[in-house]
Amino acid sequence: MGADIFVGLGLVLAAAAGASNVAFLFAGLVYVCIGLAYTELAAAYPVAGGGQYFVLRGLGDIFGFIAGWAVLLDFTIDVTLFAWTCVDYLSQLAPGLTQSTHPWVHFGATFLLIAGLCVLNVVGVRESTAFNGFVSALDVMSESAILCLGFLFAFRPELLIHNMQFHWPSPYELMLGISYAIISFVGLESISQAAQETQRPASIIPRTSIALILTILIFALAYSNLALGMQPWHPILDAHGHPMQFWQIFPNNPDNQGKAVALLASQVPFYGAIAALYVPILGAILLLISSNSGVFGSSRIAYAMSSTNLLPSLFQRVHAKFRTPATSIIAFCSVAILELIFAALPALDPGAKAVYARFFNGEDGLTFLADLYAFGAATSYSFVFLALIALRLTDPLSPRKFKIPLNVPMRFRGLRVEFPIVGVIGFCGIFAILLFTLYTHPIGRIAGPSWLILGIVFYIVYRRRKGLPVFHSQKRDWKRSQIDILRNAGELELMDEYLANIKATDELRAKAEA
Repeated sequence: MGADIFVGLGLVLAAAAGASNVAFLFAGLVYVCIGLAYTELAAAYPVAGGGQYFVLRGLGDIFGFIAGWAVLLDFTIDVTLFAWTCVDYLSQLAPGLTQSTHPWVHFGATFLLIAGLCVLNVVGVRESTAFNGFVSALDVMSESAILCLGFLFAFRPELLIHNMQFHWPSPYELMLGISYAIISFVGLESISQAAQETQRPASIIPRTSIALILTILIFALAYSNLALGMQPWHPILDAHGHPMQFWQIFPNNPDNQGKAVALLASQVPFYGAIAALYVPILGAILLLISSNSGVFGSSRIAYAMSSTNLLPSLFQRVHAKFRTPATSIIAFCSVAILELIFAALPALDPGAKAVYARFFNGEDGLTFLADLYAFGAATSYSFVFLALIALRLTDPLSPRKFKIPLNVPMRFRGLRVEFPIVGVIGFCGIFAILLFTLYTHPIGRIAGPSWLILGIVFYIVYRRRKGLPVFHSQKRDWKRSQIDILRNAGELELMDEYLANIKATDELRAKAEA
């Protein structure tokens, strides 16, 4: 929890400058809508497929595949992006890992982290839930301490106002900042995927999700305002010896963009000397755990898609000895390594750097990874909102213990339904961020759609070879599936309510026909 602010803060400050807090606010409001949608859907349909399953059930096979393929892009980027920034944070204490001055060392360290996580997941070494919980709690306490002490001893409201007035970005830069800000608001996909292993998810998932939404939203808004209104305790000088404010070090310094929280913490009076020593380590551990979540998250999504004939059955295979989905893990870790190679090329090869400068506006490795991350997140979230609206209309009988607010009662196909206004607002917001991403990211608008096109071609070939409908959906008994889902989740009361709803509806239809 909270790992994405370690990545996103520097990128947003570099892009949106004096409007960084506005960028986080816009993305944060959209994120609240996303969080509410995921909370309702995960509580009503507690399955391992997460957003991909919601879209499959609400919109059909082809759209379920596209949403799942976009989520797979995000999870592979998770592996690379978090491993990359893990090394960035460690470079705060070990300068030999700095990407700009030692690109091959940085590349080698990131590569070893990805390869190591791949091997660990194939072998089947379990994560310690207690350790993850301890690191998350320590992270929340540390981030809270940085904010409290920073606002108490270093925050200057007049500096915040000055930076917003005199360093307001252009519309293009603001859109760029908003597209980066959305990558600071993720984690809901992982929670929805864990719903299948959660007992009584209809009660547990809403509490967990809402706590996550509020915590990350508060941290993101607070950090952006603190960075804009913070007087550095130790003066930061540019190449000519002139003093700079904190956020001004980011636009031309990708090394600092990747370790923004550690740099900000080091500037907090009194506390900064201690924070400079442990925040890089804490951030690196948190980012490594998040990178690992991308490894098993991609294999879980691939397994779920394979079980519904959206991907070949080989993604369901498990290793004979280790009993892990080795094929999926190796396949998507290989994709992550390819993304790492492409991201590192400008620093490793002067020729590649010239190509990037000419065709891709000089983007570096970190922004390349962030481009794809933003594209994948915005695409999958857009489909989830459409799935939410579709399921409200086509499956009103499924009990929804948690329901997002602002609903309009109406009738659809003879049944009473509630149309979600928040779903429409959220879709408009996330679709706008998707357009911002396509407009402002030269690599993202090429590589992102290319990933989707490649996946659709693969899907068409696979479905035709299997003799399955390509642009239509397989016939599925969603009612029987929902009964099994609720029974396996231990939600027996909701299962009984669902059966009662079906029975009452069938009786009404029988009377109407008579």
